[in-house]
Amino acid sequence: MPPLVTFEEALALAEISERGEIEELIERAWKVRTERFADSTDMCSLVNAKSGGCAEDCGFCAQSRYAAADTPMHAMMEPEQMLEHAKAAEAAGAHRFCMVTQGQGLSKRDFERILAGARLVAEQTNLKRCASIGHISADRARRLADAGIQRVHHNVETARSYYDEVSTTVRYEGRERTIEAVKEAGLETCVGGILNLGESPRQRVEMAFELADLNPTSVPINLLNPRPGTKFGDRELMDPWEVVKWVAIFRLILPDALFRLCGGRVENLGDMQSVAVRAGLNGVMMGNFLTTLGVDPATDRATFEELGLNVARQPDNGSNPRPDNRSGWLDGEAPVTPIDELIDSQAQANFWDPSTQLRVIKKKSKPPAYPEPSEAEPIRAKPSRAAVEAPGSEAEPIRAKPSRAAVEAPDTAGWGD
Repeated sequence: MPPLVTFEEALALAEISERGEIEELIERAWKVRTERFADSTDMCSLVNAKSGGCAEDCGFCAQSRYAAADTPMHAMMEPEQMLEHAKAAEAAGAHRFCMVTQGQGLSKRDFERILAGARLVAEQTNLKRCASIGHISADRARRLADAGIQRVHHNVETARSYYDEVSTTVRYEGRERTIEAVKEAGLETCVGGILNLGESPRQRVEMAFELADLNPTSVPINLLNPRPGTKFGDRELMDPWEVVKWVAIFRLILPDALFRLCGGRVENLGDMQSVAVRAGLNGVMMGNFLTTLGVDPATDRATFEELGLNVARQPDNGSNPRPDNRSGWLDGEAPVTPIDELIDSQAQANFWDPSTQLRVIKKKSKPPAYPEPSEAEPIRAKPSRAAVEAPGSEAEPIRAKPSRAAVEAPDTAGWGD
């Protein structure tokens, strides 16, 4: 389904700041979410299967060689370790499990370990399987599918017009090619980005409409959790009401996507997690994140259940990549996973734990400076198809990237990861 608002309408929503107006927007997004997904949820968990020492210059990431921060590292996990963390996610009530690695791509040996891990998770758990392993070819995408992977995650990170401020070594076009390879292999796509990297409100809307063009199955949104020593490490956290406003705007632009909040939600939202769910979320990332801690699973489950949503799993959850209790997608009654069979705290199972499993390596020398964005004439961004086809849209072309001074002007709203 195309966006439910035009580009200009989304820009107008971005300008609202009164609490009552934001609450009205949240209710509008909640109606869209419940009309399409009823009481279903799509809860994820992950393992950081390989961390640190990344050669790329993504400005939000402490794993980058350009970051002055100490490097959180661990070598590629064995398949059996991935399985152990998957079983912890299953015990917590997650529906799906994602194996994540750093960098643009994997060596042949490390890719084989991901395939072996995927097979073990498919054979020994009732979880849906996802992978996030950087750029991949169509052949590797097919091999992932053969191993039991059902969805591949690969973010665009930000709007095309702002992308060079975020990374110069990982090209936007390469991300697009990976997403296309995933689709060609018949896999579902999980494509989102990070808010509060210094982008303007207009560029946030651009990103949402560009995502609508890509039409991913799942859209994960991260909120910048500024890491000292990174390019964006001195940015402030987002105001929680700004977060929920943008969650609701994204829901109206992406009405059919499975929408979730991931990294940075604990730091940016605080005790407003349930308000964000009401603003249109299908799920969250349960457990811990790549390099930071999350919350206990009982807390996440309760956040959804208190709004009348169903966090249970079907008996055949792992065999169907779609949400198992999405109204109209599967026949039969709503699933039943007795809550007393699930764990309540991370201490009860072997979750991925960055506080103990990452080895922090102090940099021995000053890291290289972050590369400057290209001084070449910027390519004019093509208008988003979704913006062109949105109801009542006049198809105004997306403007080229504004200057950094314009982006950082005092009246520019901020976002967070």
